[in-house]
Amino acid sequence: MLISSAYLPKDHRYDQMVYRRCGRSGLMLPGISFGLWQNFGDGVAFDVQEGILRRAFDMGITHFDLANNYGPPPGAAEANFARHMQRSFAAYRHELVISTKAGYRMWPGPYGEWGSRKYLLDSLDDSLCRMKLDYVDIFYSHRFDPDTPLEETMGALDYAVRSGKARYIGISSYSAPRTREALAILRDLGTPALIHQPSYSILNRWIEEPHPGEDGSRGETLVDVLADEQLGAIVFSPLAQGLLTGRYLHGVPAGSRATGSPSWRDDMLSDKNLTLVRALNEIAAERGQTLAQLAIAWVLRQQVVTSALVGASSIEQLEDTVGALQNLDLDEATLARIDAHSADAGINIWSQSSFA
Repeated sequence: MLISSAYLPKDHRYDQMVYRRCGRSGLMLPGISFGLWQNFGDGVAFDVQEGILRRAFDMGITHFDLANNYGPPPGAAEANFARHMQRSFAAYRHELVISTKAGYRMWPGPYGEWGSRKYLLDSLDDSLCRMKLDYVDIFYSHRFDPDTPLEETMGALDYAVRSGKARYIGISSYSAPRTREALAILRDLGTPALIHQPSYSILNRWIEEPHPGEDGSRGETLVDVLADEQLGAIVFSPLAQGLLTGRYLHGVPAGSRATGSPSWRDDMLSDKNLTLVRALNEIAAERGQTLAQLAIAWVLRQQVVTSALVGASSIEQLEDTVGALQNLDLDEATLARIDAHSADAGINIWSQSSFA
C-alpha cells in the first residue's frame, strides 16, 4: 500500500483538541469533526484536498464524515478519500473515526434511495469498495423513509454492525418522535444507536422546537429526546451553509457556496437574514472571535452536542473554525444577546420527511 513519505502527523496533534464522550458510549469524538460534503469531489484539486485533510489531522481532528452521495459527482468524495487514506492516513486507521451514510438517491430505479434493507446494505458495500475499507466506524440512515417500515431500516443498520461492516450506527435528520421509535427498535435488536446527526445553528434551531406527534400533539423536542435517551449528537451545518462565516456581509463572493451549491437557495440571503448576521458578527467581534468561531461555540454549548461537523475549502478556513475551541464560554448575557438575533433563516432543507 502506497503511503506518502512526505507526511508525518504532528507529534502533539492531540494536545489542543477538545474531545467529548458520545452519549452513553465509550467513543470520544473531537469537538470539531470534519465533513467531506462539498469540497472533496472531482472539481477540487487533489493536492488542495490533501492539504486540508492533513492539517485537520495535525490539529487533532480524528473524525472524517462522508456519505455515499457526496461529490460531485455522487460517490466522488468517497473515491477520493480512498486515495487520501492510502497516501496519508493508512498507518493511522485506528486513530480515525470514519463515517458514511445512505438515504439519498445514488442510482436509478426503485432501489436507489431511501431506507430499504436492499438499498442501505448495497450502498454500504459500495461505499466500502469506493473507500477501500473493511469497515466504517459509523454507518447512518441519512434520512427517515416514510414509506418503508422503520423496523426494516433499523434492521439493516443492526445487520451492518453484526456483519462487521460498521462499528456503530446512527441516524440523521430524524424528528423527535421518529428518533424515539428508532431507538426503541434498535434496543430490542441489541444494537443501540450511537449518534444522531441533525442540522443545527443559531439560524436553525429546529432541534430545540417541539416536534408534533402522530396524533398531532405538540410533542417533544429532539434535544429532550437525545438527553433522555443519552444519545450523542453531531450537528451539521453549524455555520448555516456559510451565512455564519461573515463571507456574505458585503455581497456574494465568486466561488462561494451561494454561486454553485445545490443545497443553497437565494432567499437565504434575504435582508432579514443579513441583518441578523451583521448583529451576530458584532457580538463575535466584541468577544475577539470571528463569526464562525462564535457560531461553533454556540452549538457546542448545548449539552447533548458531542461535536460540530464543519467543512472547509482552504486550510485558513479550517484553522479559523478550530480556533473556536479557544473560547467556548458563553455567559447568560451573551446568550441572551445571541437569542435576540436568532431566527429561522430557511436553512433546514433536510428534514422534510422526518415528520411523516
